[in-house]
Amino acid sequence: MSSEIAISVQNLSKCYQIYDRPRDRLLQMFSRGRKQYFREFWALKDVSFEIKRGETVGIIGRNGSGKSTLLQLLCGTLNPTSGTVAMNGRVAALLELGAGFNPEFTGRENVFLSASLYGLTNEQISERFDPIVAFADIGQFVDQPVKTYSSGMFVRLAFAVIAHVDADILVVDEALAVGDAYFVQKCMRFLREFTQRGTLLFVSHDTSALVGLCSKALLMESGVLKRVGKPKDISELYLAMLHNEQHGAPPSKSATDTPFSFAASNDFGVGAVKIISTDLRDETGASISSVYGGEYVLLTVEISSESRISQIIVGFLVRDRLGQVVFGENTYPNYGDRGLIIDEKQTIQVGFEFVMPSLQQGDYSITIAVAQGTQADHLQHHWVHDALIIHSRPDRIYSGLIAVPMNKVTFTCVEFRS
Repeated sequence: MSSEIAISVQNLSKCYQIYDRPRDRLLQMFSRGRKQYFREFWALKDVSFEIKRGETVGIIGRNGSGKSTLLQLLCGTLNPTSGTVAMNGRVAALLELGAGFNPEFTGRENVFLSASLYGLTNEQISERFDPIVAFADIGQFVDQPVKTYSSGMFVRLAFAVIAHVDADILVVDEALAVGDAYFVQKCMRFLREFTQRGTLLFVSHDTSALVGLCSKALLMESGVLKRVGKPKDISELYLAMLHNEQHGAPPSKSATDTPFSFAASNDFGVGAVKIISTDLRDETGASISSVYGGEYVLLTVEISSESRISQIIVGFLVRDRLGQVVFGENTYPNYGDRGLIIDEKQTIQVGFEFVMPSLQQGDYSITIAVAQGTQADHLQHHWVHDALIIHSRPDRIYSGLIAVPMNKVTFTCVEFRS
């Protein structure tokens, strides 16, 4: 394997034998292969990919798609049915809750046990023990059996260990979902710092984390690797798959097959109401493609329907080049449960008037969606990614995704010491 490759997976498969009755296991043993008393379940089937050193790769997919099985095969906690895995460097993993810790041991004992499995000596672990405990922030509980820990405390200690073992490759399952906000932010800061020097592979259902952290993404479905690509593209495809599964609707046709006035990179929905066009205008009514902070703008969306439909919600999201949502709005807060009504064969225009916030310089996309119901429970009729592309031209340099105008900045002496 090339030294530039951190992880190489070739034709990896994992099959489980499912027995309907306990006695079938015994019958299978004595049949000597002449008869099969089990059903095959392929948790993973013929998966191949390579990850280069320094890449940050996210794995996304629905529950049961094979994500966790893949990570366990990569880390060696499961043996494959066929195929090969090659890992180039020291691997540290945070998999399902409980992996690697003895529940009867104290936190202190588990730190020494777990870190030693990653190749650290007792002397090295002793030197790093205080920083590990400080990172976990579990106080006196470090000397109590981990079986008394909450799930959050368990994850704190497990993550603290893998953060201090000098790993070249870090593999993280969705265990961080049980952590509190403060600790999750601490972990995300560590992961962002780690991506500057190591290879990170993690599973998440959070498309924002996938887009914001990763350089590449894998989409898993029913044990098969469906797609490898840019995080933004994979996230959009994943959302479309979720919607189509819930409503049994195939993705809409591409923009080249429809009369839409924009180039939809990906759209989906049941399609009873269609988005026809969208436009951004300045205060004179002229269409614009560049915006400035503090500028008055009007975003218009035209929708049409072949039948009368009530409780319509129209909304938009503004995303940066990575696909992260910067801000958005919809009609529900203004129209409530009654929503909008569109009659048969009618086309209506929805307008959003607002002052454009100051955005960092660059290109931004606007996602448009039309649904039916409420914000908590609705049917997606049409969702269009990248319906409109705009360019931001800020008047100054600032930090963060957007600039917040300051009413006043003061400087006051509250104490003077002689």
